[in-house]
Amino acid sequence: MIGGIGMPELIIILVIVLIIFGAGKLPEIGAGLGKGIRNFKKATTDTVEESNEKTEKIEENK
Repeated sequence: MIGGIGMPELIIILVIVLIIFGAGKLPEIGAGLGKGIRNFKKATTDTVEESNEKTEKIEENK
């Protein structure tokens, strides 16, 4: 279970999405979600790396 959402709930959500957007739009929606998640992960990773670099510079100056 993902955050209290089981398989029946996921199937209902998928059916609703199919009804609203149609089967032709699903690949576009999936690609957009994938790009958004990828960008979010990259941004968080970059922020952590920048923070680590700043910490290393501060420790070097001590």
